[in-house]
Amino acid sequence: MTEQQLPLPLRRSPASESDPIIINARCRLLRDGDYRAVAIAGLPIHYYRADDGVAAAYAVVLLVNSGFATQEELASAFGCSVRTVRRQQRRYAAGGMSALAARAGWRPGRRRISTRRASAIQQAKGSGLANREIARRLKVTENAVRKQVGPSRSPTQTTLQFAPVAASPIPPNSAARDEPSAKDSPPAPPTTIASARSGTRARRDPVSLDIDPGDRSIDRVMACFGMLDDAVPVFANATAVPGAGAMFALPSLVASGLFHVAAHLYGEIGPAFYGLRTSLLTLLMMALWRVKRSESLKEQPPAVLGSVLGLDRAPEVKTLRRKLTVLAQLGQATCLGATLARLRVEQRGRLMGFLYIDGHVRAYHGERVIPKTHVTRMRLSMPATTDYWVNDKSGDPLFVVTSVANAALTKMLPRLLIEMRRAIGNRRVTIVFDRGGWSPKLFRQLLKQRFDILTYRKGKAPLIAEKRFVLRRARLDRRWVEYRLCDQPVRFLKGKLRLRQVTRLSQDGRHQTQVLTSRWDLKDIEIAYRMFERWRQENFFKYMREEFLLDALCDYRTEPDDPTRSVPNPEHRALDKEVHAARAEVARLERAFGAAAMDNPERRRPTMRGFKISHGKVGKPLRAARARLAELKAKRRQVPKRVQIRDVTEGAVVKLATERKHLTNIIKMVAYQAESDLLALLRPNYARANEEGRTLLHEILRAPADIHATADELHVTLCPLSSPHRTSAASALCGALNQTQTAFPGTKLRLHFDVHAPLVRGMAFPGPRPTRHQKLRPPPRLPKPDISRQG
Repeated sequence: MTEQQLPLPLRRSPASESDPIIINARCRLLRDGDYRAVAIAGLPIHYYRADDGVAAAYAVVLLVNSGFATQEELASAFGCSVRTVRRQQRRYAAGGMSALAARAGWRPGRRRISTRRASAIQQAKGSGLANREIARRLKVTENAVRKQVGPSRSPTQTTLQFAPVAASPIPPNSAARDEPSAKDSPPAPPTTIASARSGTRARRDPVSLDIDPGDRSIDRVMACFGMLDDAVPVFANATAVPGAGAMFALPSLVASGLFHVAAHLYGEIGPAFYGLRTSLLTLLMMALWRVKRSESLKEQPPAVLGSVLGLDRAPEVKTLRRKLTVLAQLGQATCLGATLARLRVEQRGRLMGFLYIDGHVRAYHGERVIPKTHVTRMRLSMPATTDYWVNDKSGDPLFVVTSVANAALTKMLPRLLIEMRRAIGNRRVTIVFDRGGWSPKLFRQLLKQRFDILTYRKGKAPLIAEKRFVLRRARLDRRWVEYRLCDQPVRFLKGKLRLRQVTRLSQDGRHQTQVLTSRWDLKDIEIAYRMFERWRQENFFKYMREEFLLDALCDYRTEPDDPTRSVPNPEHRALDKEVHAARAEVARLERAFGAAAMDNPERRRPTMRGFKISHGKVGKPLRAARARLAELKAKRRQVPKRVQIRDVTEGAVVKLATERKHLTNIIKMVAYQAESDLLALLRPNYARANEEGRTLLHEILRAPADIHATADELHVTLCPLSSPHRTSAASALCGALNQTQTAFPGTKLRLHFDVHAPLVRGMAFPGPRPTRHQKLRPPPRLPKPDISRQG
């Protein structure tokens, strides 16, 4: 019932040039001088000349796509590689017969001029030589030189000069301590077309020659020719622009110093229309708009988002990915996060007395083999990456560090404290963490480094009598708290380490929570309150997962990991499980043997020998189980507990790339900090700010607004919100934001915020806005028509 394969001499070289080439049992390649024919079952189906490469490639594609021959058989018959056959298939599927022709010119991606010769051309052009003279000296064509540096310009040709646009101001307390100030730097020379085309590109201020904000064709052409590093925001007057309320966060974003520090670290990533500043602003706005992934930009209108950014359209998904890849290749994310942390400390130093440290586990569901760790919220162990976050007293993030191979908090604390010391300086702070960092030896090292500790006590501790607890009540952070506490000193490390233990008794009196600290100057109720406020950090993780998609995998790339890193030995772990099972079996048999001994009548079996003889069915398995347990223990002792990871991993030892993820985490952290700053400004004018403050901010950031640009100001007028009291709170927020005198990034336009008057039954308030105590007079009612008198 199956086709029989003929014993033909496959893949043999013919004796003469006229002999056919056997492809397989059904196909042959016939040859007659300069002509070729492909025959299937003796029937020729395709003729072509030997020098016709397109027809020969089509013969290969025809046979493999029709299923008459495999790629390997055709590669052997036509004298090419399997990769060539696959390439011809792809070309034919993409462009048909014309795509099979050999491409003219050099291979795509191959450099026509070596790097050394290209640098020589740039140096010669910088010295003022013409393209023809450079080509004569280097013995290349003038066209090759022109492609590198552009056409020659006559010395008498006039150059276009543009007025530089000043950068957006940064508050004096947000400048980095180790960065030069703008006052000390010399003024930049005017930008010319000749200097833009030269080999050495100096840093230029962004300019714009476009008149229509909806058509930035000239700027895009300038970026294409290397004359523009970043597009200048140009705004058009528009009404009810969706998502324009996110501009309310610009004062906080500018004050964070992100644009200033990123420009200092990364420089310019141009020439490009979407430069560094525009890319960072787009990512920040995406976070505020809750566009959680770059792919979600496909669902948003680019022209509408571009009007908020001051562009004709927002960048596409591929453009944003490419910018993130360029920034990740520079490897400055760690330095960027540390510098922003120092600026945050300078701005909010009063909130740095207590710093909370905790790890966040990002589960990984891909195909790569990466280290595993325990995911608490899922209650299982799976491949994941652990990030350690440091938050201030109010719960706002300060900086983040990615651990190496999911290292425990006890191993990561020294590294975190080094980064923390760089950010906070020499001041003494109290670090708050959970039981994952429990180590008395580590506590003693932290105290020597002038760090105070506040953590839970791990392990068993003696219970305290209920009568020793005292009811404490105090007002902390504008709210009343009440605990039943017991304060006492404790010692560890054989009395060398003396700490303070504050124990809290639950309301039902069944549970006691021990808190350890080195702070002897605070009240016991404040110690307990600061420890239990650690849940603010847990709420921060939950908020970031749901609102900012913190666990999203933004990069599929991997990096080589340390192959000598020690990991638990799987063989030792398997033996450990067998030992536990054998120990449980021995315990079960011993219980059965002991129960039989208790029930043994001494009159019938007064001796132990008689008891063993009568209960041999229980004693014999017990002796065998004990021997099995001793054998497994001896075997486990011979197996090392930890081995190198290269001994237990098949293939290369890799880990997920961290640079791009770290950069996106910093951007999301800055967006969260901006929301916290807006919430602090909103709290005095909104009674339920603690309960509904961030919900109101979400409505403001997503609300439509009118944009009106003048010569020196950019007016953003927010549309009325869902209720009058929320609109009133947003109006008060506008007053606080206007006092900052913040300019839109990349321009001199000072931002001015306002809110439209709320509507009452379809009509706006005439004149000044009424207060909440003033009653609104309803409009007069029209008389009802008399239907009985009609026709």
